[in-house]
Formats: sequence, structure tokens, C-alpha cells
Amino acid sequence: MQLFYNPNITENDTSFKFDKEESRHIAKVLRKKTGDALHITNGKGWLFTAEIIVAEQKNCSVNITAREFKPQKTFKLHLAVAPTKMNDRYEWFLEKATEIGIDSITPILCDHSERKVVKTERFEKIIQSAMKQSLQCYLPQLNAPVSFKTLIEQNFNGQKFIAHCEETDKKSLKSLLEPNGEYILLIGPEGDFSLKEIEMALQHNFIPVTLGKTRLRTETAAIAACHSVAFLNED
Repeated sequence: MQLFYNPNITENDTSFKFDKEESRHIAKVLRKKTGDALHITNGKGWLFTAEIIVAEQKNCSVNITAREFKPQKTFKLHLAVAPTKMNDRYEWFLEKATEIGIDSITPILCDHSERKVVKTERFEKIIQSAMKQSLQCYLPQLNAPVSFKTLIEQNFNGQKFIAHCEETDKKSLKSLLEPNGEYILLIGPEGDFSLKEIEMALQHNFIPVTLGKTRLRTETAAIAACHSVAFLNED
């Protein structure tokens, strides 16, 4: 099955018209014809089956023939991850985390961050593409970049963790995770969190954790955490 994404389609629609860019992709690149079936999600849990009634490069229109609401996962994962020096590594994390299963992502700007300016337009497209590729009907929320201090002062439900590399008393993330819960986990930049940031997080009731015995890159640590949460909550 090939999945298309459009946030504007609703469960009440009986027909839908794609914009010029998506119409061109459907009609010219994929060579879809009148009468062909498409599967579409709005990223909010709905999966639509549609039949093409007009297959033109500037106007692809469909009739909705079936709709199904997909229930959400039994857990919610929010990863707050510092931007990496090389953008492609962060993009890799976004793609793989979306495929594995994540609900929200926040780029956090830290004392040791080498990248202070984050442009999220491309990040959003990567998340959308990964959602479609993995045939999911919920689009992870990409939040605006914020400072470390701003993030930890927000209110979060569920378990709160910070993964860092300092030699302090820490337990493994997998030993602390509670099934079917809500989680937020902080992952630092290449130079790790500063001691001041770690202390601030502890003061805001974040639990220090380790993700394994080896030292991981930022994007690898984020994926390891994402997989640990998904594996714990497997049906």
C-alpha cells in the first residue's frame, strides 16, 4: 500500500482535490489514472480510501469510498533532542524515530550546542515522508526549538528523564520505564549537557538515566531511547 498525506482532509469529506504539486506527483510521476485507488491519511488517525475521478497534473480529484479511524498507541513519547552539528544526522534521527513510533519532538538549544539556528521546514517534510513510508496515520508533532531552561520549566505528564554522560548515579532507562505511560526524555548535544543543565533538570524532577555501556552520538542515543520505549510497549 502506498500512503498519501494531506492535513486538510476530514472524516466528513466525500470528495477531495489535491493541490498542484501533489496532483503532478500522482498523475505524472506515479502515472495514476482515473479509477485507480489511493490511500490517504490526514495525520490525525484517519485512513481514507479514495477513487480517482480526475487525473490531471494540475487537478487530481478523488471520491472518498471508505474511511477508518486508527486508535492511538498505548503510550506517548516526547523526545527533546539537541540539534547535531551536521543536519543530516538530525534528519536521520527524525526519520527513524518516526518509523519506530514517536509522538512529539522538540529541538533543544543547550550550553554546548554547536548549532544554535534550527530551520524546521525540511525537518517537517522528513517526518511526513517517514510517516507515509511506515504506513502510519498519526503525524508526530515537531515543536519549535527552545532553550534548555525554557523546556524543563514546562509542565509534562508522566515520567521525565535526562540522559547524560557524567559519572554520577544513574539507572538504565529500560529499568525505569513504566508500560503504557507518557514519557519525555532529554538528549544532549555532542558535548553533552553542562553540569549546570543537569543540576537544573534534577531540580525539576527529571531522572538521570543511561542508555547503555557505550558512549553514543546524539542521534544514536535518541534512537536507542525511542526503540527502548517502543519495545517495552509492544503488544
